[in-house]
Amino acid sequence: MKNQICTILGGGGFIGRYLVRNLTKKNYRCIISTRKAFQKGYLKTQATPGAIELIDWSPNSFSGLKEAIKNSDVVINLIGILYETRKQKFYDIHSIIPDVVSKICSETNVKKFIHISAIGANENSKSLYQKSKHQGEVKATNNFKNTVILRPSVVCGAEDNFTNLFSKLSILPVIPLVGIDYKFQPILVDDVADAIVKAIELKGNEGKIYEIGGPKVISFGDMVKSILKTINKKRFVMPMPMPIAKIQSMITDLLPFPPILTKDQCEILSEADNVVSDNNLTLKDLDIEPSDVEETMKKWLWRYKDGGQFAKA
Repeated sequence: MKNQICTILGGGGFIGRYLVRNLTKKNYRCIISTRKAFQKGYLKTQATPGAIELIDWSPNSFSGLKEAIKNSDVVINLIGILYETRKQKFYDIHSIIPDVVSKICSETNVKKFIHISAIGANENSKSLYQKSKHQGEVKATNNFKNTVILRPSVVCGAEDNFTNLFSKLSILPVIPLVGIDYKFQPILVDDVADAIVKAIELKGNEGKIYEIGGPKVISFGDMVKSILKTINKKRFVMPMPMPIAKIQSMITDLLPFPPILTKDQCEILSEADNVVSDNNLTLKDLDIEPSDVEETMKKWLWRYKDGGQFAKA
Protein backbone atom coordinates (compact mmCIF):
# COMPACT_ATOMS: atom_id res chain seq x y z
CA MET A 1 0.00 0.00 0.00
CA LYS A 2 1.36 3.41 -0.94
CA ASN A 3 2.17 5.87 1.81
CA GLN A 4 -0.59 8.36 2.51
CA ILE A 5 0.21 11.99 1.75
CA CYS A 6 -0.51 14.67 4.34
CA THR A 7 -0.32 18.40 3.61
CA ILE A 8 0.26 20.47 6.75
CA LEU A 9 -0.35 24.22 6.80
CA GLY A 10 1.91 25.88 9.36
CA GLY A 11 3.89 22.69 9.88
CA GLY A 12 7.02 24.65 10.73
CA GLY A 13 5.50 26.04 13.91
CA PHE A 14 5.34 24.92 17.53
CA ILE A 15 2.83 22.06 17.17
CA GLY A 16 4.03 21.21 13.68
CA ARG A 17 7.46 19.88 14.60
CA TYR A 18 5.91 17.35 17.01
CA LEU A 19 3.13 16.38 14.61
CA VAL A 20 5.48 15.79 11.68
CA ARG A 21 7.53 13.34 13.76
CA ASN A 22 4.40 11.41 14.72
CA LEU A 23 3.14 11.24 11.15
CA THR A 24 6.44 10.11 9.62
CA LYS A 25 6.68 7.34 12.23
CA LYS A 26 3.43 6.05 10.76
CA ASN A 27 4.86 6.31 7.24
CA TYR A 28 2.92 9.36 6.11
CA ARG A 29 4.60 11.48 3.47
CA CYS A 30 4.37 15.08 4.67
CA ILE A 31 4.13 18.19 2.50
CA ILE A 32 4.72 21.15 4.79
CA SER A 33 3.63 24.62 3.74
CA THR A 34 5.33 27.34 5.74
CA ARG A 35 6.73 30.83 5.52
CA LYS A 36 10.47 30.99 4.89
CA ALA A 37 10.75 27.29 4.13
CA PHE A 38 14.53 27.61 3.77
CA GLN A 39 14.70 28.14 7.55
CA LYS A 40 12.76 24.95 8.35
CA GLY A 41 15.24 22.40 7.05
CA TYR A 42 15.53 20.88 10.53
CA LEU A 43 12.14 19.24 9.96
CA LYS A 44 13.67 16.96 7.33
CA THR A 45 15.91 15.37 9.97
CA GLN A 46 12.82 13.71 11.50
CA ALA A 47 12.33 11.18 8.71
CA THR A 48 13.98 9.27 5.90
CA PRO A 49 14.98 11.23 2.76
CA GLY A 50 11.97 12.06 0.60
CA ALA A 51 9.39 11.66 3.36
CA ILE A 52 9.18 15.41 4.02
CA GLU A 53 8.80 18.15 1.42
CA LEU A 54 8.85 21.85 2.28
CA ILE A 55 7.01 24.40 0.18
CA ASP A 56 7.23 28.14 0.67
CA TRP A 57 3.71 29.51 0.98
CA SER A 58 2.16 32.89 1.67
CA PRO A 59 -1.54 33.33 2.50
CA ASN A 60 -1.66 35.87 -0.34
CA SER A 61 -1.54 33.09 -2.94
CA PHE A 62 -3.20 29.66 -2.83
CA SER A 63 -2.10 28.37 -6.24
CA GLY A 64 0.95 26.41 -5.05
CA LEU A 65 -0.92 25.11 -2.03
CA LYS A 66 -3.82 23.94 -4.20
CA GLU A 67 -1.47 21.69 -6.15
CA ALA A 68 -0.19 20.11 -2.92
CA ILE A 69 -3.69 19.58 -1.54
CA LYS A 70 -4.88 18.04 -4.80
CA ASN A 71 -2.47 15.14 -4.32
CA SER A 72 -3.11 14.68 -0.59
CA ASP A 73 -5.10 12.17 1.42
CA VAL A 74 -5.22 14.36 4.53
CA VAL A 75 -4.91 18.12 5.08
CA ILE A 76 -4.14 19.67 8.48
CA ASN A 77 -4.42 23.37 9.29
CA LEU A 78 -2.22 24.46 12.22
CA ILE A 79 -2.06 28.16 11.30
CA GLY A 80 -3.01 30.61 14.00
CA ILE A 81 -1.90 33.85 15.66
CA LEU A 82 -2.26 35.07 19.24
CA TYR A 83 -2.26 38.78 18.44
CA GLU A 84 -2.76 40.96 15.39
CA THR A 85 -0.03 42.86 13.57
CA ARG A 86 -0.10 45.33 10.70
CA LYS A 87 0.15 42.45 8.21
CA GLN A 88 -1.70 39.67 10.02
CA LYS A 89 -5.31 39.98 11.17
CA PHE A 90 -7.40 37.43 13.07
CA TYR A 91 -10.11 37.30 10.40
CA ASP A 92 -7.64 36.71 7.56
CA ILE A 93 -5.76 33.94 9.39
CA HIS A 94 -8.50 32.17 11.36
CA SER A 95 -11.45 32.58 9.01
CA ILE A 96 -10.36 33.10 5.41
CA ILE A 97 -7.62 30.43 5.35
CA PRO A 98 -9.81 27.54 6.59
CA ASP A 99 -12.57 28.78 4.28
CA VAL A 100 -10.38 28.61 1.17
CA VAL A 101 -8.57 25.41 2.17
CA SER A 102 -11.80 23.52 2.96
CA LYS A 103 -13.22 24.56 -0.42
CA ILE A 104 -10.11 23.19 -2.15
CA CYS A 105 -10.51 19.94 -0.16
CA SER A 106 -14.11 19.61 -1.36
CA GLU A 107 -12.94 19.85 -4.98
CA THR A 108 -10.28 17.14 -4.66
CA ASN A 109 -9.88 13.58 -3.36
CA VAL A 110 -8.90 14.63 0.19
CA LYS A 111 -10.32 12.13 2.68
CA LYS A 112 -10.17 14.30 5.82
CA PHE A 113 -9.44 17.89 6.82
CA ILE A 114 -8.19 18.44 10.38
CA HIS A 115 -8.67 22.04 11.51
CA ILE A 116 -7.07 23.25 14.75
CA SER A 117 -9.21 25.83 16.51
CA ALA A 118 -9.30 26.73 20.23
CA ILE A 119 -11.46 26.18 23.30
CA GLY A 120 -13.67 29.24 23.69
CA ALA A 121 -14.36 29.75 19.98
CA ASN A 122 -17.64 31.65 20.08
CA GLU A 123 -19.54 33.83 17.62
CA ASN A 124 -20.80 36.03 20.48
CA SER A 125 -17.42 36.64 22.10
CA LYS A 126 -16.10 40.18 22.49
CA SER A 127 -12.68 38.78 21.59
CA LEU A 128 -11.84 39.00 17.88
CA TYR A 129 -9.58 35.97 18.35
CA GLN A 130 -12.40 33.76 19.65
CA LYS A 131 -14.92 35.13 17.16
CA SER A 132 -12.61 34.53 14.19
CA LYS A 133 -11.84 31.01 15.42
CA HIS A 134 -15.56 30.25 15.43
CA GLN A 135 -16.00 31.70 11.94
CA GLY A 136 -13.23 29.42 10.67
CA GLU A 137 -14.89 26.36 12.18
CA VAL A 138 -18.26 27.15 10.62
CA LYS A 139 -16.80 27.80 7.17
CA ALA A 140 -14.65 24.66 7.23
CA THR A 141 -17.49 22.34 8.25
CA ASN A 142 -19.96 23.94 5.81
CA ASN A 143 -17.55 23.68 2.88
CA PHE A 144 -16.24 20.17 3.48
CA LYS A 145 -18.24 17.48 5.28
CA ASN A 146 -15.12 15.45 6.19
CA THR A 147 -13.77 18.19 8.44
CA VAL A 148 -12.72 17.34 12.01
CA ILE A 149 -12.12 20.19 14.46
CA LEU A 150 -9.80 20.06 17.45
CA ARG A 151 -10.04 22.76 20.12
CA PRO A 152 -7.04 22.64 22.49
CA SER A 153 -6.70 24.63 25.71
CA VAL A 154 -3.35 26.37 26.31
CA VAL A 155 -0.63 24.23 24.67
CA CYS A 156 2.64 23.83 26.59
CA GLY A 157 6.01 22.46 25.60
CA ALA A 158 9.71 23.26 25.44
CA GLU A 159 9.22 26.01 22.82
CA ASP A 160 5.93 27.46 24.11
CA ASN A 161 5.09 31.12 24.70
CA PHE A 162 3.50 30.52 28.09
CA THR A 163 5.75 28.70 30.56
CA ASN A 164 8.82 30.27 28.98
CA LEU A 165 7.33 33.77 29.11
CA PHE A 166 6.58 33.67 32.82
CA SER A 167 9.93 32.07 33.54
CA LYS A 168 11.57 35.06 31.86
CA LEU A 169 9.36 37.45 33.82
CA SER A 170 10.83 36.00 37.02
CA ILE A 171 13.53 38.67 36.74
CA LEU A 172 10.88 40.99 38.20
CA PRO A 173 10.37 41.08 41.99
CA VAL A 174 6.59 41.37 41.47
CA ILE A 175 4.58 39.74 38.67
CA PRO A 176 1.20 41.46 38.10
CA LEU A 177 -1.51 39.20 36.63
CA VAL A 178 -4.84 40.12 35.16
CA GLY A 179 -7.43 37.34 35.38
CA ILE A 180 -5.55 35.64 38.21
CA ASP A 181 -8.53 33.36 38.93
CA TYR A 182 -9.17 32.53 35.27
CA LYS A 183 -9.14 28.74 34.86
CA PHE A 184 -7.72 26.76 31.99
CA GLN A 185 -6.61 23.20 31.25
CA PRO A 186 -3.02 23.25 29.92
CA ILE A 187 -2.18 20.40 27.59
CA LEU A 188 1.23 19.08 26.53
CA VAL A 189 2.10 19.62 22.86
CA ASP A 190 2.95 15.91 22.50
CA ASP A 191 -0.64 15.07 23.47
CA VAL A 192 -1.99 17.53 20.91
CA ALA A 193 0.13 15.89 18.20
CA ASP A 194 -1.11 12.44 19.30
CA ALA A 195 -4.70 13.67 19.23
CA ILE A 196 -4.34 14.92 15.64
CA VAL A 197 -2.97 11.58 14.45
CA LYS A 198 -5.72 9.68 16.27
CA ALA A 199 -8.35 11.99 14.76
CA ILE A 200 -6.98 11.19 11.30
CA GLU A 201 -7.06 7.44 11.84
CA LEU A 202 -10.41 7.20 13.62
CA LYS A 203 -13.30 6.40 11.30
CA GLY A 204 -16.72 7.99 11.48
CA ASN A 205 -15.68 11.21 13.24
CA GLU A 206 -16.17 13.52 10.28
CA GLY A 207 -18.00 16.70 11.27
CA LYS A 208 -17.13 16.21 14.95
CA ILE A 209 -15.49 18.64 17.39
CA TYR A 210 -12.96 17.55 20.03
CA GLU A 211 -12.19 19.76 23.01
CA ILE A 212 -8.84 18.69 24.39
CA GLY A 213 -7.12 19.65 27.62
CA GLY A 214 -4.69 18.26 30.14
CA PRO A 215 -5.59 16.24 33.26
CA LYS A 216 -5.82 19.30 35.55
CA VAL A 217 -7.93 22.44 35.64
CA ILE A 218 -5.83 25.20 37.20
CA SER A 219 -6.14 28.95 37.72
CA PHE A 220 -3.88 31.38 35.88
CA GLY A 221 -2.36 32.52 39.16
CA ASP A 222 -1.70 29.01 40.46
CA MET A 223 -0.07 28.00 37.18
CA VAL A 224 2.31 30.97 37.31
CA LYS A 225 3.15 30.11 40.94
CA SER A 226 3.83 26.52 39.85
CA ILE A 227 6.21 27.77 37.14
CA LEU A 228 8.06 29.92 39.68
CA LYS A 229 8.30 26.98 42.08
CA THR A 230 9.70 24.79 39.30
CA ILE A 231 12.53 27.26 38.62
CA ASN A 232 13.16 27.92 42.33
CA LYS A 233 12.20 31.59 42.18
CA LYS A 234 10.25 33.29 44.96
CA ARG A 235 8.24 36.16 43.53
CA PHE A 236 5.10 37.97 44.57
CA VAL A 237 2.23 37.28 42.17
CA MET A 238 -0.14 40.24 42.38
CA PRO A 239 -3.62 40.53 40.83
CA MET A 240 -4.02 43.41 38.38
CA PRO A 241 -7.47 45.02 38.00
CA MET A 242 -8.95 44.52 34.54
CA PRO A 243 -9.52 48.29 33.88
CA ILE A 244 -5.82 48.98 34.47
CA ALA A 245 -4.84 46.03 32.29
CA LYS A 246 -6.98 47.33 29.42
CA ILE A 247 -5.43 50.79 29.66
CA GLN A 248 -1.96 49.23 29.63
CA SER A 249 -2.88 47.03 26.65
CA MET A 250 -3.82 50.10 24.60
CA ILE A 251 -0.15 51.06 24.77
CA THR A 252 1.37 47.60 24.25
CA ASP A 253 -0.95 46.94 21.28
CA LEU A 254 0.98 49.63 19.41
CA LEU A 255 4.18 47.57 19.60
CA PRO A 256 5.11 45.15 16.77
CA PHE A 257 5.35 42.28 19.27
CA PRO A 258 3.31 42.93 22.44
CA PRO A 259 5.42 41.72 25.41
CA ILE A 260 2.39 41.15 27.63
CA LEU A 261 -1.38 40.89 27.36
CA THR A 262 -3.14 42.60 24.47
CA LYS A 263 -6.58 44.21 24.69
CA ASP A 264 -8.10 41.21 22.91
CA GLN A 265 -6.52 38.80 25.39
CA CYS A 266 -8.00 40.88 28.21
CA GLU A 267 -11.41 40.27 26.66
CA ILE A 268 -10.74 36.51 26.67
CA LEU A 269 -9.81 36.60 30.35
CA SER A 270 -13.08 38.45 31.06
CA GLU A 271 -15.17 35.63 29.60
CA ALA A 272 -15.75 31.94 30.37
CA ASP A 273 -12.92 29.74 31.63
CA ASN A 274 -10.79 27.92 29.04
CA VAL A 275 -11.70 24.36 30.04
CA VAL A 276 -13.09 21.29 28.31
CA SER A 277 -16.90 21.32 28.26
CA ASP A 278 -19.43 18.49 28.13
CA ASN A 279 -20.73 19.62 24.74
CA ASN A 280 -18.21 17.86 22.47
CA LEU A 281 -15.89 14.88 22.23
CA THR A 282 -12.68 14.81 24.31
CA LEU A 283 -9.32 13.03 24.55
CA LYS A 284 -11.13 10.03 26.06
CA ASP A 285 -12.87 9.53 22.73
CA LEU A 286 -9.42 9.36 21.12
CA ASP A 287 -8.19 6.93 23.79
CA ILE A 288 -5.50 9.34 25.02
CA GLU A 289 -4.47 9.77 28.65
CA PRO A 290 -2.94 13.29 28.85
CA SER A 291 0.36 13.97 30.62
CA ASP A 292 0.69 16.24 33.65
CA VAL A 293 2.06 19.55 32.32
CA GLU A 294 3.25 20.74 35.75
CA GLU A 295 5.38 17.63 36.14
CA THR A 296 6.62 17.51 32.54
CA MET A 297 7.63 21.19 32.33
CA LYS A 298 10.50 20.43 34.71
CA LYS A 299 12.24 18.88 31.68
CA TRP A 300 12.58 22.22 29.90
CA LEU A 301 12.30 24.93 32.56
CA TRP A 302 15.52 23.89 34.33
CA ARG A 303 17.36 26.40 32.11
CA TYR A 304 15.74 29.25 34.04
CA LYS A 305 17.06 28.08 37.40
CA ASP A 306 20.08 29.72 38.97
CA GLY A 307 22.75 27.19 38.05
CA GLY A 308 20.71 25.65 35.23
CA GLN A 309 20.89 21.87 35.02
CA PHE A 310 23.29 21.81 37.98
CA ALA A 311 20.86 23.60 40.30
CA LYS A 312 19.51 21.78 43.31
CA ALA A 313 16.02 20.37 42.85
